[in-house]
Amino acid sequence: MTILRRIDPDYATRLDALMQRSAFDPNIEADVAQILHQVRTRGNEALIEFARRFDRVELTPATFRVPQEEIDAAGDRVDRRTRKAIQTAVRQVREFARNRLPKPWVFAPRQGVLAGERFAPLSRVGCYVPGGTAPLVSTVVHTAALAAAAGVPEIVVTTPPGPDAAIHPAILYAARKAGATEIYRLGGVYAIGALAFGTETIAKVEKIVGPGNAYVTAAKRQVYGYVALDLVAGPSEIMIIADDSADPRFIAADMLSQAEHGSGREQAVLVTTCAQLLDRVPAEIRAQAASLRRRECIEEVIGKGIFLIEAGDRQEAAAIASRYAPEHLEIMTRNAGALAKNITAAGAIFLGPWTPEPVGDFVAGPSHVLPTGGAARHFSGLTVEQFFRRMSVVHYQRNALLAECETLDRFAVEEGLDAHGNSIRVRLKHP
Repeated sequence: MTILRRIDPDYATRLDALMQRSAFDPNIEADVAQILHQVRTRGNEALIEFARRFDRVELTPATFRVPQEEIDAAGDRVDRRTRKAIQTAVRQVREFARNRLPKPWVFAPRQGVLAGERFAPLSRVGCYVPGGTAPLVSTVVHTAALAAAAGVPEIVVTTPPGPDAAIHPAILYAARKAGATEIYRLGGVYAIGALAFGTETIAKVEKIVGPGNAYVTAAKRQVYGYVALDLVAGPSEIMIIADDSADPRFIAADMLSQAEHGSGREQAVLVTTCAQLLDRVPAEIRAQAASLRRRECIEEVIGKGIFLIEAGDRQEAAAIASRYAPEHLEIMTRNAGALAKNITAAGAIFLGPWTPEPVGDFVAGPSHVLPTGGAARHFSGLTVEQFFRRMSVVHYQRNALLAECETLDRFAVEEGLDAHGNSIRVRLKHP
């Protein structure tokens, strides 16, 4: 754990260093590029090879896709309470999404002119669901359910297979409930390649959404252009702004909730105006971590990914948070809503002591696919609008075109595009 007190002579330097983190790891770019090249040029053959190498499973093109009977049977293998939890999450995520569905609109800015927008859902999207050390059932809901709410007809889910090539039954059940139309037992970089380029048996998608580890993040960056992307979502992170009204037990618990994801690159940051919390929270973190099942990966984050920062006042705390641009930002202060208005960059904001970040991970409604590594300064979290194509619509009547022909012609002359100008002039000659 790292503690930054305002009296430390190197306080500003260490704070600046924290702000320079990145969701990208340049050391893996070349390896990722090679895997993607193999998938693009060798198709199914490369997928078989990489499934064997990285996931230790023997697959064939016939077994890439999970058959419908296996999906249908998964529900019987899922605990009743888990099924109910998945159904609740799907319902609440869809409800939030339906309230954001874009609607066509038009207005008349000038006489004889109509302008507006219309929207159409994408045709085929890919939802990447991390596997690794934990089956992220909630990620299925927070991607596929949004695509379904948008009306996307083909929703592809891909997730790493287990050692026996099986997919966790809760993931299969959640995918069916969320609206997935295809599920593939493919993981990591080679799964991203399959979605982006397509193979002999897997049709390429138009957009890839969903979080992943550093390799998946690098792969998504490298296939941009072949497909559209949602955002950059690397290792998880949380920042908490707290004052003397905050309970150190709550703070510690919420910091640990993000430390357990398993990559070892997660970060949990406390920014506080209460100097006493800098001493009390570390003790709580140690005490609570001792009883957690995923203690091994948590200890790695405790060692290098937990930071406790003293701020002079609320405004300084908000400024630090906006510079850091956290994936998740909790505000445990008096008048948390008022302080939130000063935040200019964060993936999601959770207000008050009774809004722990895991409610956003699971059931609150907004998608938990959020930008990390400071990317919240230029990306926003996944929303239902991102599953639509937006098309502007313009309609001119003849009198409106005549009224603007001089302006149009001036642009054509200035840019040296005489064919542009001619498309206007030829209409002026028409009675």
